Formats: sequence, C-alpha cells, structure tokens
Amino acid sequence: MSRVFACSATELPDGEALRLETSPVIALFNVGGEFYAINDRCSHGNASMSEGYLEDDATVECPLHAARFCLTTGRALCLPATDPLPTFAVCEEN
Repeated sequence: MSRVFACSATELPDGEALRLETSPVIALFNVGGEFYAINDRCSHGNASMSEGYLEDDATVECPLHAARFCLTTGRALCLPATDPLPTFAVCEEN
C-alpha cells in the first residue's frame, strides 16, 4: 500500500479515531499520542472499527458484537471474533 496523508497529529485528539476512505478502508486511532492503523472492518461482522470503543491499553472493541482487537498486532482478543485485522504502518512527519 502506498503512503496516504491522513491528517495533522493535532487534528486527531487523544482517544479518537478517524476513518480513512482508502482501499482497504482504514481506521486510524490516537491512543495517548501513539497512532495506530488497522483495517476498518471487523473480521467477525460488517462493523466499522473507527466507530468502536477505544481503550487506553491500545485495544478497540467492535461496536456491534463486543469483539476486541489489539491495535498493535491486529490480533482478535475475544470472541466472537477469531480472525485478526490487518494493521498498517503509521509514519509521522515533522
């Protein structure tokens, strides 16, 4: 995947997410000043992860079925999801 400009770091407040209309669609998260990017579609159902519940431990909960995912690895942490989500490198410049 090629680089995509998402936003300035100041435009995405801590504890918030941004949905990037790329292919595939990506959810970008700010957790305590650290930025994470994962596939926006839950691997269990058709839910937008950018609308999920972000936790301070760099996990996100699916808004539909409460599956949780690690933002660092994409690993599914609990049922009903069993498949991981693809993660993407985040590069901050200047």
